[in-house]
Parts: sequence; structure tokens; C-alpha cells
Amino acid sequence: MYNKKSIEDIGEGFRGKRVLVRCDFNVPVKDGVITDDKRIVGALPTIKYLIAHGAKVILCSHMGRPHNVLDDKLVLDKKEKKKIDALPESEREAATAAALEKAKGDITKLSLKIVADDLNKKGIPTILAKDVVGPDAQAKAAALKDGEVLLLENVRFHAAEEKNDPEFAKKLASLADMYVNDAFGTAHRAHASTAGVADYLKTAVCGYLIQKEITIMGKALEDPVRPFVAILGGAKVSDKIGVINSLLEKCDTIIIGGGMAYTFFKAMGNQIGTSICESDKLDLARDIMAKAREKGVNFLLPVDNIIGREYKEDTTFMRIYSDSIPDGWMGLDIGEKTQELFSKTLVGAGTVIWNGPMGVSEWENFASGTRTVAKAIAESGSISIIGGGDSAAAVEKLGYADKMTHVSTGGGASLEFLEGLELPGIACLNDKD
Repeated sequence: MYNKKSIEDIGEGFRGKRVLVRCDFNVPVKDGVITDDKRIVGALPTIKYLIAHGAKVILCSHMGRPHNVLDDKLVLDKKEKKKIDALPESEREAATAAALEKAKGDITKLSLKIVADDLNKKGIPTILAKDVVGPDAQAKAAALKDGEVLLLENVRFHAAEEKNDPEFAKKLASLADMYVNDAFGTAHRAHASTAGVADYLKTAVCGYLIQKEITIMGKALEDPVRPFVAILGGAKVSDKIGVINSLLEKCDTIIIGGGMAYTFFKAMGNQIGTSICESDKLDLARDIMAKAREKGVNFLLPVDNIIGREYKEDTTFMRIYSDSIPDGWMGLDIGEKTQELFSKTLVGAGTVIWNGPMGVSEWENFASGTRTVAKAIAESGSISIIGGGDSAAAVEKLGYADKMTHVSTGGGASLEFLEGLELPGIACLNDKD
């Protein structure tokens, strides 16, 4: 699917060069502490390779979605401004001042200082710039010595980042001589730091994380070991239309679970109670099932479900067959018979791709389906690819991650990759000769 140059294709060519590296340091933070450092750990092989080859390393990343810090200034977001504009004119000035004072928290909460501190603790001496393309970043980038590391401040502190503004991209690129993208999780976004900078830097290659993603997932899609099984869950059919249609051309079996299953049930004429359903996608669901039959793809839906009275963790629940969910009840997980069916289907599978939970897996009463599927994949002996997001979180939490061939670092990006769409953050990189 992609045949891109990697850092190993450059090697000693990095020596003495300033190299801008797009990482995904959007780590979860609670009470000023990083609660999961996997994204930082995942970036270390690429960073260490560049240091070992004498590069002057300039790291950049986003952190969250700042609403109040744009272009190095505190601003009101649209909701806040609308609320204040509705106040009497005499109250607006004080309300604006109070909102901006409160907004200062974004500067601290979404600063990459915590990542710089963590990199230092991990043995990567890292300098933090106070800005992204401002005078501090420029001065510190210019002063870098071979093998030194600079981390720029949160790129989303600039509105121009997500707009892929050419001038901002040009300023960012001017800090460096070469570009490395190692942030698969944002590769589906055409932002300044993920794609725009490659317009101004002749050498643009992928790091180890992206190289691994496109190699493993690309091989699975282009030349899968069969039988090839795809497991798709999550809430909505509409989120995965493209993926389903793409996989129908490649898979031997497609397994559907999660909330999206109830749209298919309704399309079949089954009662689904108050289960989640996209009523405007019923014809689409019928078309998908017809296409599966036409192509000889084994299309599996749940045969039984765990249903609840309300969408609540502690709601009353029971097991029932999928064709007879009563009024006033909603499906929240796959049932025991379905768990057995799906598990048996995975025995002997050659390649398995999984994206999306089987139920409301964050609630214990409705997590059994997701747990069972994760266990079955881990024990299948297949080439197993977990497509990021909730599925990746589930296998990590359950301790199965080391039993999977590959756990993707990007939920949205992996879905678009599986769909066969072009990812801007990868398409912009240099092709191999």
C-alpha cells in the first residue's frame, strides 16, 4: 500500500542535520502525572536512532485540544464568547476577564513540559522550547549540537496547525533540514506538523512506529494468511461503512458485534427494543449483507445478547436471543452463545483484524464479550492486528497485548488505513526508489 523511505534509508545522512520529528505525545495526564507513557516509550527507538546517528533532534507534538491558547495568546472559545455576548453589556468586561483568567489553566494543563520532564527521566536529555515557531524555538533550534534533543511546545497552541496553514508550516519547517513522521495516530490528519512541513523539506521519511504500522497492516491487507477474519465492533455502522466494504473484498469472515449489530438486526426485521440503531442506515445494512452473500463471505452477527433496562453500569440485565429483544430493553453486550460462536470461528484463523468492542466494555457487567474475543484472538495463533482505540485499550488492560502480532497506535488512522484511504501524513513522505 505504501513504499516509503524510513530513517534507516538515511542513516549517516542525518549527521549534523537538524531533524524535525513529529511524535504523538498526546498522553493522558491526571493531577499533573502521566498515567500512561506508552506513546512516549513508543517514540524512543526513533529518537535514539537519530541521536546515535548524530542528528540535531527537534521533536514536536500536540497535546489535547486547546480552546483558550491560540497563537501564543489567551482567547475565548466560541461557546464562552457566545455565553458572554448574551450578558448585559455592563457585565461583559468582567466576565471576559474572569474567563481568560480561568483559561490560563490550559497553558499549564496542555503544555508539553511534562513530556520533556519524562524524556529526561528516561535518559533522553531534552530541552523544552517556550514556543513552537517563535524566537525561543528558533534560538534553541539554531544552537543545537549533534545528538542533542529539543522539544517544541504544543503545536495546537496555534490555530494554523490544524488548518495546515502554509505560512505556519513553512515557519515550522525552517527550524530543520529534514523531516521524520513517527506519529501514526495523527497520520490521517492533514495538519501543518503532520503533512504541511513536508512541502518545504526535501527529505521526509517515516520513523520506526509508522514503518511498523504500514509494513504489518499493509502485508495483512495485500497478502493475508488465510482464513482472513475481521472483527468489527463499536456503536455505529456509519463509522465503519468504508472499512466493511473494503474488507468484504478481502476477508473470508466478517464478525459484527457492539452497538452496530442492532442496525443489522433491525434491517433483518428483528425487534431490538431501545437498542442503539441508525434507522437511516437500514438499507445500507441490507446491501452489506447482500454483498457478503454474493461474495461468499461468512458474515456473522450475534445470536444472543446481554440486554439492560437502561444505559447504566448498574442496570438490571439478562440474556436473550438476538431476534426477540423486548420493548424497554437495550442490547449492551454479546451473550454466551455468541461468545462461543465467535471464539470457535477464530480457531485456525490465519489473519485476524479487530477494531471495536463487543459491548459497553468499560462496565464490568457488559465486558465479558470483549474479554472473550480478546482471549480467543490471543490464543488463535493467528497474525493478529488490533486496530487501536478501544480494542487496543482492552487488550492492554486484559494483559493480552504481548500475545498480539501488532497493536496499532492509531484508532482513526488504522480505520482509514484498513479502508484503503490515503493518509496525508504518510503520503507526503519520500517514496523508496
